[in-house]
Amino acid sequence: MAEQGTAKRRATAGRRGNRWGWVLTLLAWMFGVLFVLPVAWTVFISFHREVDAATAPPDLLAPLTTEQYGRVMNGRIVPALLNSAMTAGFSTVLVVLLAVPAAYATAVKPIRGAKGVLQWVLSTKFLPLVGALVPVYVAFQKLGLLDNIWALIVFYTGMNLPVAIWMMHSFLREIPKDIMAAAEVDGASLLRILRSVVLPLAMPGIAATALICFILSWNEFMFALNLTGTVAGTSSVFLVSFITSEGLFIAQLSAASLVVSIPVVIAGWVAQDKLVQGLSLGAVK
Repeated sequence: MAEQGTAKRRATAGRRGNRWGWVLTLLAWMFGVLFVLPVAWTVFISFHREVDAATAPPDLLAPLTTEQYGRVMNGRIVPALLNSAMTAGFSTVLVVLLAVPAAYATAVKPIRGAKGVLQWVLSTKFLPLVGALVPVYVAFQKLGLLDNIWALIVFYTGMNLPVAIWMMHSFLREIPKDIMAAAEVDGASLLRILRSVVLPLAMPGIAATALICFILSWNEFMFALNLTGTVAGTSSVFLVSFITSEGLFIAQLSAASLVVSIPVVIAGWVAQDKLVQGLSLGAVK
């Protein structure tokens, strides 16, 4: 009798779990559609003429065209994409090169006052970015670094370095210390341990950190708009050119936004396996 009662309770719990499972699945699809809907709408608008895209409500049966993409590609988008690729790429490489040794010194072989160092690094992100705009602009102006792509790379490196250090600190803490201790016993130097032990084991975390820093640099707008001009303007600054005194070119802006988003989407797709491993590396003890 006791076994029959247990079986009935399990069956009842299973039916309730299946019922709630369908509800959660439906909610997940609803939230997924809500997130995808703006992107789908942008894609739809980008294949319309400006006169059709500007109507309110939009004409859903208007003829489709690719002329907006042709206009965007014939503009100054290529130099802007190259500038974004340089700033995001070089700054990401510098951030990783600096964050890995810093995280090693706080997580694997903690230096004296490592906790205070981490807190100080994190405190540099407490100030809103807009609060640092005027001092940074004045400093760049005095040094003659306005509209300079290399100065922007250095700035992005400093901007993303605190985030990268904290992420790498979390990832390196999960590496078994016995492996590194065995390497030390075998006579491996610090550089050899970093190159042959730490880097291979932390590669998913490094990939996740690099991708996030790349996205942050690629999408940064406020400082790029105020610190650059015609020479070092990035793709995010290029998008502002479609907001003119003549009006807002909605269809061209939609097409340009999608073109600018392609490199980030490709980077995320290529690194998706490493990204998932890296983001879950410090989640389970």
